[in-house]
Amino acid sequence: MVKNEYSPRRDNLPEMLRKHGITPTHQRIEIAHALFSRNEHLSADRILAIVNDRAPETSKATVYNTLNLFLEKKLIREVIVDPTKVFYDPNTVPHHHFYNVDSGELMDIDAGDVHISGLPPLPTGMATEGIDVIVRIRSSAS
Repeated sequence: MVKNEYSPRRDNLPEMLRKHGITPTHQRIEIAHALFSRNEHLSADRILAIVNDRAPETSKATVYNTLNLFLEKKLIREVIVDPTKVFYDPNTVPHHHFYNVDSGELMDIDAGDVHISGLPPLPTGMATEGIDVIVRIRSSAS
């Protein structure tokens, strides 16, 4: 995984949240810790399971609302690999992904390792915000 800019230490998380205009609550800190303390991309259900190990009072709605807030504040990014699989990525620097369809694992690809040319003309009045590449892979033995 490409390194993100934040320390995963729990005592640094309130300051990080405030820096992004987010009021740090116990549950938001636990959700941030679940996201930033691992070198992996997590689904909302996995985040809920991790958070409920320490803070069992956290509801699924709280996790989804907090993830949406973190997305809105650009603290994390959402990676949609198919309509039924959404991952939350604490790494917001430009990069792309390998998605292993056999294991369900999402892995980072450094942005410098992908070269894109020949983009179509943009519709009038539109500007490019970013390009996300997901390379779907599977075992060659499959």
